[in-house]
Amino acid sequence: MIKKLMGFTFLFLAVTVQAQQPFSFVALGDLPYGSAQSAYGPYRTLIERINQDAPAFSVHIGDFKSGSTHCSDEEFANQLAHFQRFKGAVVYTPGDNEWTDCHRTNNGQFDPLERLTALRQRFFTPGLSLGEKPMPVQNQSVDSSAFGRYVENVRWLHQGVMFATVHIVGSNNNLESRDIAASREFFERDAANIAWIQATFEQAQLQQASALVFAFQADVLENKTQWEDFPSWSGYRSSMGETLLPLAKKWGKPVLVVHGDSHQFRIDQPFKLEKKPLANVTRLIVPGASDVRAVKVTVKDASFSFELLSPLR
Repeated sequence: MIKKLMGFTFLFLAVTVQAQQPFSFVALGDLPYGSAQSAYGPYRTLIERINQDAPAFSVHIGDFKSGSTHCSDEEFANQLAHFQRFKGAVVYTPGDNEWTDCHRTNNGQFDPLERLTALRQRFFTPGLSLGEKPMPVQNQSVDSSAFGRYVENVRWLHQGVMFATVHIVGSNNNLESRDIAASREFFERDAANIAWIQATFEQAQLQQASALVFAFQADVLENKTQWEDFPSWSGYRSSMGETLLPLAKKWGKPVLVVHGDSHQFRIDQPFKLEKKPLANVTRLIVPGASDVRAVKVTVKDASFSFELLSPLR
């Protein structure tokens, strides 16, 4: 359903859930893109708009810088300061621009694995989100000794809805056959992601969650072919095609997948299993890059509704 209000067009999609109390959260990502002079101002006014709406929490799905700006300590510090501008809690999951692509000349020729370590050290505190008023979260690094480095994978329950971030990024999830170190990193993180997705479904079942929300950066269908959604060379085959989607079908209740990467705001149901649509899995792609907006997601009256938020003027 599409509604027009005060010159703005909003798209709403109802997905049946059973929340204990109505609430809203904000999803955003692929922001800010560009230099500090051009990008920081609009991004900060967007954060002000989010603060004005006072959601239960916000989720930033990664790429807090563009793919052509430096991966410097200064940039990291600036973006951490931006997260602390959120009056409420904000959960962040990394994107490829923050680490996998940092070896590029226009990114400053940084070591991607060193940048990943820096992200984990600077942006994640076990047990807590970011934001001026952080909220409690569960980290995979604490939950499982076998995956002690994956502090960025977090989970929390709010009003009967289970939320989880998963470190799945663009650039084919860092699966690069020509780079042994990158491939090793991918396979280790992929195993952690699969375990985290499985554990999240188990927890949702145990806690009788009414819906599940997964947030990550990558557009996992970027490698889709006319024959397969997740071909053998896709860095998303195991975590998505062989894990999340089959578990979502088995679970049966609503699953919302939130991601960015492609920068085009969209709400749809593109996922299939054995070539059959998964009617209980909905996708939200947040806007980003030059489109400096966020998405307010409201869980109310047994439905998810979606509203675009623009920066304050």
